[in-house]
Amino acid sequence: MENIRNFCIIAHIDHGKSTLADRLLEFTGTLNERQMEAQVLDNMDLEKEKGITIKSHAIQMNYKLDGKQYILNLIDTPGHVDFSYEVSRSIAACEGALLIVDASQGIEAQTISNLYLALEHDLEIIPVLNKIDLPHAMPEEVTDEIVELIGCKREDVIHASAKEGKGIEEILKAVVHRVRAPKGDPNAPLQAMIFDSVFNSFRGIEIYFRVFNGTMKKGQKVKFISTNKEYNADEIGVLKLDQQPRTEMGAGNVGYLISGIKVASEVHVGDTITSAANPGESLRGFEQVKPMVFAGIYPVETSEFEELRASMEKLQLNDASLVWELETSAALGFGFRCGFLGMLHMEIIQERLEREFNMTVITTVPSVQFKAFLTDGSEISINAPSEMPDPTKLKSIEEPYIKAQIISKSEYIGAIITLCIEKRGIIKNQNYLTTDRVEMSFEMPLSEIVFDFFDKLKSISRGYASLDYHLIGFRESDMVKLDVMLNGEKVDALSAIVHRGKSQEWGRKLCEKLKELIPRHMFEVAIQAAIGQKIVARETISAIRKNVIAKCYGGDISRKRKLLEKQKKGKKRMRQIGTVEVPQEAFMAVLKLD
Repeated sequence: MENIRNFCIIAHIDHGKSTLADRLLEFTGTLNERQMEAQVLDNMDLEKEKGITIKSHAIQMNYKLDGKQYILNLIDTPGHVDFSYEVSRSIAACEGALLIVDASQGIEAQTISNLYLALEHDLEIIPVLNKIDLPHAMPEEVTDEIVELIGCKREDVIHASAKEGKGIEEILKAVVHRVRAPKGDPNAPLQAMIFDSVFNSFRGIEIYFRVFNGTMKKGQKVKFISTNKEYNADEIGVLKLDQQPRTEMGAGNVGYLISGIKVASEVHVGDTITSAANPGESLRGFEQVKPMVFAGIYPVETSEFEELRASMEKLQLNDASLVWELETSAALGFGFRCGFLGMLHMEIIQERLEREFNMTVITTVPSVQFKAFLTDGSEISINAPSEMPDPTKLKSIEEPYIKAQIISKSEYIGAIITLCIEKRGIIKNQNYLTTDRVEMSFEMPLSEIVFDFFDKLKSISRGYASLDYHLIGFRESDMVKLDVMLNGEKVDALSAIVHRGKSQEWGRKLCEKLKELIPRHMFEVAIQAAIGQKIVARETISAIRKNVIAKCYGGDISRKRKLLEKQKKGKKRMRQIGTVEVPQEAFMAVLKLD
């Protein structure tokens, strides 16, 4: 066991984690040249296209140092704030972490937040300064930042370039010397923690686990503590690029288990696996995920509802931060109310449903969770605009607030503060990390940053600002429900909960946007935005009409009027019985309001 090292790689997005993982695999000879490709651990098409890591990936390497064979279990993690739950799960399975910082960009918000996660779990931090080969790298300044942040010595920071392959050997040596070997008793009752799972259509659910105590043997009966169900360990093994079966897995090791489980709800990430014959205690898992953004996902064809449900269950195995429950909508039929960690997470889930499961879905307007206090003293949670109680019974509404940490160059301070104040934010403090880099803290409503805050922040700071946020609680606000009506009928999928001060502007912009997106019909369509009974904005889409007076040349005006009146009556009847077709883009229009 003293020859095992479990470590993960943490960093801000785009600081070179996956490229560094490639070099480590190459250097240790885990992959041959034929298997090698760029970002080899990012095995989803979506990850390669977007250039981001979405899932954390575990892989085992063998490394020889001073005549001893070491087993290194590496977990590559995502860097985007929306996937921080993946990072927290990987950290729970490790004893050490490589903290990677880009020499040209310095420390960013997510670097700090992931570092705190690692320190909470008492991990050994190995700081690595990556991309030192870039022409605009600033190794000295950034090393100072790292020393100040972690409190290590200057010589502890390893200088590397994953692209050029520099410093790779130093990193591996540091992992062996600095990261402690896993503790655990191989003879104690079995305790293994599930840190990930994935659905395989041929073999059922594959479970990835880390053994803390005891030994897992092939064919033994194992028990999952939270569901209290027992299974046979049909196949266990270690994770190289492909799975390699073993007969037993001792304490401290990371591996996979296949036991032919077919039902997705029986596997919980964070659960403890123990032996059925000699059960052990449950391990302390990681805290439950708190969704930040809620949106409805509906099948385009109502007949595909059951298929969508099965797809969601399989997807939840692979992404434990996805939370969902059933919901019905008057406009869209049966669907799901889903909780996501952020807008990027929502976009990725939608893409994965379409690619991996061939499901075409409609996503409704995202919202956050509000708390409503009623006049009778009760309190309810509101996840969707349709759950908003009657205004006469409402005493007050509280909305979630977050603490946002923004790190940027000092020249963009003015623009960033202006943006945050527009979004109802309050600046709390400002701290200069170096002469040129500033860390700012804001308290702001979560509902304001859900939509396009991150995009705007990136564009006003030319991509330099980085953002990290966490929930700090609920505060009372003046929120109202804004309904959208087409020809007098409410479309519940388009309604939103907004602050009263912004409701009129929001309603006007939404009506203008819908006018562009909803196609013209044979009858006139009125688009209205209303708060309760009060209409705050209106746009009209004029009807497509045939020129009925084209055949009248000369003659009396009354003949033309008669034809026009006849047409008018027809249009009126058509409007009463006709339905307005709303395209999918219209439901997403709300996201793109400037």
